[in-house]
Amino acid sequence: MKQALALLMAIGAAFFALNATLGYAKTYAIAYGMITVMAVMISGTFYWLWRRRATPLALGMSFSWAGAASVLGWWWLYQVLHQPAFMMKHAGLFAFLALYCAGAVMHVIVMHRSMGLNAWLVILPGAAGFAGVLAVVHAM
Repeated sequence: MKQALALLMAIGAAFFALNATLGYAKTYAIAYGMITVMAVMISGTFYWLWRRRATPLALGMSFSWAGAASVLGWWWLYQVLHQPAFMMKHAGLFAFLALYCAGAVMHVIVMHRSMGLNAWLVILPGAAGFAGVLAVVHAM
């Protein structure tokens, strides 16, 4: 735990130092570029674990991290390319979001099966979350 907290503090300090020297925009671009690359690496690691049949959760995690990497990469490119018009409302982003969501659903299904829970106990929180999101968007 101490090592994890030390790592968190060191990375946080590095970001604050970058912000102080390079400014917010460049630090933002560096940070989003880094987390995009790391998400790709994590997705690849989970894919490798799935191929080795190390854990049934691995494919869902691989999909989720690949979706996260794709969405983060989209936002990163959007900023680095100075918000190009073709990316502003491009439906291609939804394919990445679908990958992200499919991975989350796969992960929850495996957890449900491994814990022997009733399927409704797994579906209801997701459905409630979706209903909440719809309510917030509808109120906008």
